[in-house]
Amino acid sequence: MSERAPNRAPVIPLRPPAARPAPSRPAPERPAQGRTPAAAPREPLWRDLVGDVLRRERQAQERTLQDVADAARISMPYLSEVERGRKEASSEILAAAAQALGIGLGDLLSLVQDELARTAARGAVRGRGTSVLRHGGLCLAA
Repeated sequence: MSERAPNRAPVIPLRPPAARPAPSRPAPERPAQGRTPAAAPREPLWRDLVGDVLRRERQAQERTLQDVADAARISMPYLSEVERGRKEASSEILAAAAQALGIGLGDLLSLVQDELARTAARGAVRGRGTSVLRHGGLCLAA
């Protein structure tokens, strides 16, 4: 009796390796052993700037988080998360919080833009670009 090899079909890749697209992001270079790369300055996040401005306005009015949350008809824990930059608030939430603080949404966004410009100016002193400052007007980032 003769032994026959099992009937296996050859495995054919869907695309040959040369035809596969390159990864969209190159793998980050690893630093040499024992060296730590210099940390690049981090751009400020919009939610951090919004939260800082909301908190500063609330504290300037000597109001509690609960008081402003009640006036804005949003939950106190959520407002706290927004102030700490942990939540990306919708325009409706921002408008309600601004109104509860006695300012308009446009005023809130203007204050945030001023904070962004100050942050960019501090970065320019350290050698970073000044792209935000050259616009001169309201600059929104998503």
